[in-house]
Amino acid sequence: MEITKFNHACIKVASSNRALLIDPGNHSPLDAALAGVEAILVTHQHADHLVLEPVLRALAANPSLTVHAPVALASTVLAAAHAAGVQDAEARIHGVGPGASFEAAGMEISTHGGMHAVIHHSLPGVSNIGYFIDRRLFHPGDSYQVPEGISVHTLLVPAHAPWAKIGETIEFLSIVGAAQNFPIHDGLLNERGLALVDGHLGRVAAERGLDYRRIPNGEAVSLDS
Repeated sequence: MEITKFNHACIKVASSNRALLIDPGNHSPLDAALAGVEAILVTHQHADHLVLEPVLRALAANPSLTVHAPVALASTVLAAAHAAGVQDAEARIHGVGPGASFEAAGMEISTHGGMHAVIHHSLPGVSNIGYFIDRRLFHPGDSYQVPEGISVHTLLVPAHAPWAKIGETIEFLSIVGAAQNFPIHDGLLNERGLALVDGHLGRVAAERGLDYRRIPNGEAVSLDS
């Protein structure tokens, strides 16, 4: 298995010459990210995790492409797909909640979590689904809820967000205890911010005997090495 980061939280996962994409949002080069994928997994509705127009174009161009997203968001995507004339939209756009299992692009997927981390009590709650892929890789979306019932080998760590503070990020990495850790959700940070986050997370990972590395944007990284 290998992963490619297309800025921020957009991750392509490839295995056995098949690929899926997680969170095609507005901080990412989506034409490149969507090329060659068989499935799209969306963690939640925010624009930095989903931009509808490129996804609708991809659905129209590839009649075998599927989308999985939280139930309410999947309904929104389905309505937009109908309006855009996407064929067989009902069979290809799926709403999922926590505790589901399915296959996408030949990979085994299970769903975890349920809610986006709280930004502020004045804002409405948002559904958020974390995806566990081939019993190895976990993308939590915008949540530090520790997934139950699974053993995570490779964790994608949300490194920076309006809803996060570095202490919570460190605790999430520590409690999950994955052997491999890669930062995501860092598209709003400049070089100084990236260095600060990497310093904290790298130090804590090293203290616990865990690997922490940054994924160069646009480069495939093997999870088997």
